[in-house]
Amino acid sequence: MITITQASESQLPIIRQIAEQTWPTAYSTIISPEQIQWMLEWMYNLPELTQQYHAGTLFFIAMQNQEPLGMASISPVKEGICKLNKLYVLPSTQKTGAGKLLLHTAVQAAAQQHATHVQLQVNRANPAVGFYQKQGFVIIAEEDFDIGNGFFMNDYIMQLTLSGE
Repeated sequence: MITITQASESQLPIIRQIAEQTWPTAYSTIISPEQIQWMLEWMYNLPELTQQYHAGTLFFIAMQNQEPLGMASISPVKEGICKLNKLYVLPSTQKTGAGKLLLHTAVQAAAQQHATHVQLQVNRANPAVGFYQKQGFVIIAEEDFDIGNGFFMNDYIMQLTLSGE
C-alpha cells in the first residue's frame, strides 16, 4: 500500500535523493546531462529546500514498505493560486498510481489553503504534459526562462481549476 505523508524538515534529504534518482531518467532526452546536474544543484541543495520549507512550501513523500517512491511540493504564490513545484516518482514506480496520489494530495492541500487554481511548469517536451492533461490541467501559456549558466527552461504553464469556481 502506498501512503503519502507531509514531509518534516528532517526529511528534506529524502526529497533531494528522489530528485537525484528521477531527473537523469526524466530529462535525459530533453536537456543535457550538464543542465540536469546544474539544475539539481541549484534547485535541490539542502539550504534551498530548507528555505522553501520555512517559506511555507509543503513537501509530500510517497512511501511503500518504508521506502520512498516519490515526492511533490506545493506552495501559495498569490491570492487563490498555489503552484505545484515538484512532482517526481522513481522510474521503477511509474504507472503504480503514486504520481496520481501525490498530485491528489497536493491539490487537496491547495484547496485547504483556499486556492481556486493550481498551476505548474513543465518542459514542453516532457511526456508528463499528457499526464497533467489527463488530470484536468490545461495549458495556459508557453514560457522560456533563462535560468543562468547558459541554460533555459522551455516550459508550458498549466493550470487546474479547483471545483467551486
